[in-house]
Amino acid sequence: MDSLPQFMDDRLAHGRAYFARDEAIAALDIKPPALAAALTRLIKKRRLVSPRQGFYLILRPEDRMVGAPDPVDWVGPMMRYLGVDYRISLLRAAAFHGASHQAAMVFQLVVPQQMRAIEIGRLRIQFIYLAPSVFTNSNQPALLSQIKSDAGYAQVAGIELTLLDCARYFHQAAGINGVAQIVKDIGGKAKPRQLAQAAAVYERSTVLRLGYLLDLANHARQAAALASFAKQVKSAPSLDPSVKSLMASARHDVHDAKWKLVINTPVDVDF
Repeated sequence: MDSLPQFMDDRLAHGRAYFARDEAIAALDIKPPALAAALTRLIKKRRLVSPRQGFYLILRPEDRMVGAPDPVDWVGPMMRYLGVDYRISLLRAAAFHGASHQAAMVFQLVVPQQMRAIEIGRLRIQFIYLAPSVFTNSNQPALLSQIKSDAGYAQVAGIELTLLDCARYFHQAAGINGVAQIVKDIGGKAKPRQLAQAAAVYERSTVLRLGYLLDLANHARQAAALASFAKQVKSAPSLDPSVKSLMASARHDVHDAKWKLVINTPVDVDF
């Protein structure tokens, strides 16, 4: 192949709006300095963008307003390039499973290591850290789904993991009310046995929070699958630890006896 633009057109023709630097070198038989100069020129012309060093996205005219192609088309290849396992979760996963809440321009991945966010134009990729042991035990094939893309498939949290991730990272999922809306929309689709299996590796406060919201949404079977976790709790965590007590005195906080939670903030969703 004679040129980098020709290589890029060939990639697009095969549904690949991305490539790694080493792939271009191999395909073009070009020396690294010459490739670096060609990449720089195309980045300046807004035909390429690099979300991570050595990994490039090909910008079609329809991508330039946002700044990048749909992340579903390239986060999987990028994470494989980086050697980091992942799952699409929180708002984008909830929307994929049928929640009415829209993720807007924030695309969230749960990962087992600290990673800085990616900002390209109007697009933001947010990496949510989960301890490696919990990530490994939860990121199991039976608990994952796939989003079809032009490039193949991207790995996404199944309904059960999506609910637990949203309950754990509720601040990144539009707060308690945002999570309550997600629970209302998709909680009834969760398989109780798989929900309990996944919940076993999460903190009890996360499981209690989700169980309480499932009960509010009248998803009785799913809530029942988590009820046994509440029996193991000795001290009651707050529904939202970042919120001060509803009343001036902690004596007036509302305690939910079933879920062993201090309900220190109202849930403002029409169930």
